[in-house]
Amino acid sequence: MSTKVEHALELHKKGCNCAQAVACTFCEEFGIDEKEMFRIAEGFGLGMGIMEMCGALSGMAMVIGLDNSKGSPEEGSGTKGDTYKKIREYVARFKEKNGSYICRELKGVETGKVLCSCQQCIADAVELTEEYLKNR
Repeated sequence: MSTKVEHALELHKKGCNCAQAVACTFCEEFGIDEKEMFRIAEGFGLGMGIMEMCGALSGMAMVIGLDNSKGSPEEGSGTKGDTYKKIREYVARFKEKNGSYICRELKGVETGKVLCSCQQCIADAVELTEEYLKNR
């Protein structure tokens, strides 16, 4: 288990939602204040509060966007499509491993069969984010 996975799981244990746990784990690399990222990511936990896209993957998408975006329309918006492509690739890899990327499906809300715990979703999202950053 990587140090980043351990850090993310500790944040989750302290009360961060899944998106916060993943996104806040990568603040240092981007010079982002962890409290600010905590606030930004708050609405993305529990599948954006409605059990849709897994919050851990939303946190991963935030980090990929931070890395890939040019930062403003004036600097060129040409990165948007590329960012979406990268996010689709890593979400697909998560789905391949866990069977879904939808929070309620991962938690087995309708089936009673949990596909992946929040802790494992966080660990997988952090590992995929680390892999993305390593291979960029």
